Amino acid sequence: MTKPWRILIVDDHKHARQGMREILAGDPSFIIAGEAASGEEALARMADARPDLILMDISMPGMGGLDAAKAIKSAYPDVKIVMVTVSDDPAYLFEALKKGAQGFLLKNLNPSAWREYLLAVASDEAPLNPELALSILREFANRRPSVATDAARDDGIFREGLTAREKEILQEVARGQTNRDVAAALGLSEHTVKNHLKNILQKLHLDNRVQLTRYAYERGWVDPV
Repeated sequence: MTKPWRILIVDDHKHARQGMREILAGDPSFIIAGEAASGEEALARMADARPDLILMDISMPGMGGLDAAKAIKSAYPDVKIVMVTVSDDPAYLFEALKKGAQGFLLKNLNPSAWREYLLAVASDEAPLNPELALSILREFANRRPSVATDAARDDGIFREGLTAREKEILQEVARGQTNRDVAAALGLSEHTVKNHLKNILQKLHLDNRVQLTRYAYERGWVDPV
């Protein structure tokens, strides 16, 4: 993308919005397209701000971040949403995935980590943090009424048209591994992993790594460790 990524900042605290604005202000990859103090205001600003990516606080009065994320993704499916939170409680993050969020940022991370992560999200290359992936995986496992057998999982995967190699890559990605990590683990080039990942997303009719991770967890293709 040659033009800067347009960012909409959504947080009910003025100082929090200012802090996020200051983090992104010095980076030419981003432009602040607008701000909102509530989920309702964020929805109202969408048509005018035309953001590529939204920084969304989870906890806000009125329409909170989770409900706002669901409403925005329904109306603007191509917009990427990163939830901003002070807690890494997997229950919150589980719900955020269900509402369509593409990523998560903790408010206490350093500014350089924010910018690096947001660029990765905007480019559809951001993995879930491995610890966060494991927490969400366990949350899915607790909510599933039963655990499928290995044979049933394999049968489900191959019915989706995935090859054995694609299955391996899907499982590594769902555990929060980067393309480089997957390449090293499976003895492949990073370029090959990227091509496989593109094919997997196309076969499953998904848009990004977070959706792929959720898809794998929901179907029991990856187990808690």
